[in-house]
Amino acid sequence: MKYSGYALLLSVLFLSLSAQSQTYKNELGLRSDNDSYLGQGSDRYYTNGLFFNFRHALDQQKLPEGLEKKTYEISLGQKMYNPYSGDAPNPATQDRPFAGYLYAEAAMNWFYSNESIIKTSAQIGTTGKNSLGEAGQKLLHRTFGFYDIAGWDYQIKNELALNLSGQYTRLLTRAAGDAVEFSFEGYANLGTTFSGAGAGILFRTGSLNQLFNSAYTNAVIGNHAKTKTLVKREFFFYAKPQLNVVAYDATIQGSMFNNNSPVTFSQKPLVFAQQIGADYSSARFTVDFSVIFKTREIKSAARAHQWGSLGLYYRFGKAE
Repeated sequence: MKYSGYALLLSVLFLSLSAQSQTYKNELGLRSDNDSYLGQGSDRYYTNGLFFNFRHALDQQKLPEGLEKKTYEISLGQKMYNPYSGDAPNPATQDRPFAGYLYAEAAMNWFYSNESIIKTSAQIGTTGKNSLGEAGQKLLHRTFGFYDIAGWDYQIKNELALNLSGQYTRLLTRAAGDAVEFSFEGYANLGTTFSGAGAGILFRTGSLNQLFNSAYTNAVIGNHAKTKTLVKREFFFYAKPQLNVVAYDATIQGSMFNNNSPVTFSQKPLVFAQQIGADYSSARFTVDFSVIFKTREIKSAARAHQWGSLGLYYRFGKAE
């Protein structure tokens, strides 16, 4: 009986350690953006975002030398925008248009052994009433007992959205026993909804994995990994200041081709953003929370803005 007890204990311990080191090739994710997460009582500008995604890692042993990992992802997302409030029925006082953006996205990610990453994506979607922004916000407010919504009659008109995006990330340095890291991030967008570019410096500190194995880059999934992770679990803090050059934003300026929206404004060409967050990740789960601060985006009485972002991710499908 005593031997059986020890055997059972060793078996449980072995299974626990195996689960910790197990790699999963699929990931489901949910991310929610909302300014109410900051507890300031505001409900303005970029007021809500909801995103679902699925990611899959391809067989890494079949990739060429120098390419550590390759993943693809499929996403569905919706963004909602208000003036200073969701209750702004008078267009003369609106400092930003009511707008919604609903889209589907397909993306590919290339993770290189030198810890550089290239991501390309394409989106198809819609702005205007077809984006279900009004319906989504009214449902949200009814569900949680918030105030009544008014003003969506003046939202940005329907417009087919086609957008392309590219992003480049590169490790600059990792120091202090792999606990401190600086990386470069840059992106460019081109499309009927969003066009522009930006660049920033990512700082991370804590228990870190390589960029090709990290939760920050959505790279915890793997399939016959080439390189072991630095740590089994990540827990880190991060900060990313970023300068954005905005060429076009249809949620502010209306249609690029036929601007018949009742309320539109000009977009500020330079917008500075600061993101600060914390991330915990195990083999199966990731929890991430961050706060994003942005300078004024609109040539109106609109002010600077900030919101919170919460991400939850679950991985499955053992890599054989």
